[in-house]
Amino acid sequence: MRRGLAVLFLVGASTPAVADNNDLVLGRLATRMTDASGNVTSVVGQNRELRALASQLGVALAPHLLTPADTLGFAGFQLTVDYSTTTIDSSASYWRVLQSSTDPNGTGTGSHGADMLSTVGFFVRKGVWFLPVPSMEIGAGATHLVDSRTWTGQLYTKVALHEGYHQLPIPSLAVRGAVSRMMNQRELDLTVASVDVTVSKHIGVGGTWRFDPFAGWNALLIVPRSEVIDPTPNVDPLAPGNDSDLLLNFVFRDQDNIVRNRFFLGAKLQYYVFQLTIEAQFALAGSSVDDRTGTNDMCMANSTTANCDAKDTAAAQRTLSMSAGFDF
Repeated sequence: MRRGLAVLFLVGASTPAVADNNDLVLGRLATRMTDASGNVTSVVGQNRELRALASQLGVALAPHLLTPADTLGFAGFQLTVDYSTTTIDSSASYWRVLQSSTDPNGTGTGSHGADMLSTVGFFVRKGVWFLPVPSMEIGAGATHLVDSRTWTGQLYTKVALHEGYHQLPIPSLAVRGAVSRMMNQRELDLTVASVDVTVSKHIGVGGTWRFDPFAGWNALLIVPRSEVIDPTPNVDPLAPGNDSDLLLNFVFRDQDNIVRNRFFLGAKLQYYVFQLTIEAQFALAGSSVDDRTGTNDMCMANSTTANCDAKDTAAAQRTLSMSAGFDF
């Protein structure tokens, strides 16, 4: 019976019932354990691949920045539509989780999809007054991962440490904390916390335009959490002969948080209430390690144990973003 499940695993792990190209099939990040007769006895999740996947996906779904250091002011209000595109290492084996992958078993070396992920978002921002903070801004919004069912909800708070001295050669300075929460992927929970420091300088142009170049550093804390994963989603465990299928379900153990660092550069151009912002980001390669208690062994490709330390092998990433909207 379980010999048959070995075949069902390869077929069933390739597609969930209904999914878009960029939806995730985490059952593909698993190694089948068999006995001497070739019967499947269990499934081992590949921790190293999950960590790298969550790292790159976390950068793509991280809180949007796209604002200079200056806040909107106590009475300020902003509505925007954002678009971002982020590079991924689509030839890395862990991206076989994409529904659109032509190599769901990871046996080849080719690309598993496009080399970038795109998101579109909708945001509202408001200046607020809160003692003893000199100037403060809050915001909320949602982003959608194109060609998927994935959405994120995002919140942020920005505090201006120094702003408003536009007639002097002194830049504005602000710190911001934000969070992004992924939704609509049933096998993976992903939360991305963000802290950044931004400097910018307001430049008036002709008394009608304002130009605000900005730059900064951003730290991301990515928290992946696994739900129960069915490596054979197209196999009905209630059908006659498939009663052992449920034994193949597995869960990735909670990993230590993933840390990524980004640097960004952009500019905001505003005329009357109309604004356009462009931004480029560069995320350094991942290097954090999930340190498991009781072992110093590093997770390897096709590992046969989940009790190993997983290093983030995610490559560096680039993001280009644009925001258009209204400042009131």
